[in-house]
Amino acid sequence: MRILIAEDDALLRAGLTMLVEGEGIEVAAAVDNADDLIAAFEEHDVDGAVLDVRMPPSYTNEGLKAALELRHRAPGFPVLVLSAYVDDAYASRLLGDGTAGVGYLLKERVGDVAEFVAALRRVIDGGTALDPEVIAQLVSRRNADDPIRRLTPREREVLSLVAQGMGNAAIAQQLVVTEAAVGKHIGNIFSKLDLAPDDAGHRRVLATLAYLRS
Repeated sequence: MRILIAEDDALLRAGLTMLVEGEGIEVAAAVDNADDLIAAFEEHDVDGAVLDVRMPPSYTNEGLKAALELRHRAPGFPVLVLSAYVDDAYASRLLGDGTAGVGYLLKERVGDVAEFVAALRRVIDGGTALDPEVIAQLVSRRNADDPIRRLTPREREVLSLVAQGMGNAAIAQQLVVTEAAVGKHIGNIFSKLDLAPDDAGHRRVLATLAYLRS
């Protein structure tokens, strides 16, 4: 597995490189701006990219634009975007480009190496990794008559974990309930959101996340 890293902070860039290489993931290039990221993408054969939302020169949304550009050049190209804080407008734009192979995490999550690497591998495999705080903000923006408002607090909690890419067993462990209980909650979620109850795996994640887009 080979990736690109784009982060303007030299220490964090070096730290990310050491972290992923320590987990057996090769870093083909680690750059500090969006233009060099695009150039590295054209030069190297890679499986995905980890990048900061804010990079030079304006430190606004250069990273987001670069992520969208990479996915324009290679549809479905896996990107894991890191941000110092939640910006649901940026998250919505990224999700609007399609949810396959997309991640949006707060930088503080990088401190949990196992969690971060698991999220990165999930994104590269075509899955989704959304920060719980991002999901919470996206859900809070829904209109009062949106189907997602039909969900109970527990069902929203399950939905959030599904959106983070967790399977039923992991959700059951997280909530300290049985897998059967999780399955029942997910069945209720599908029913209330008018989703096919027999959807499973990655299709389930994509269908559910469709309701979290702005």
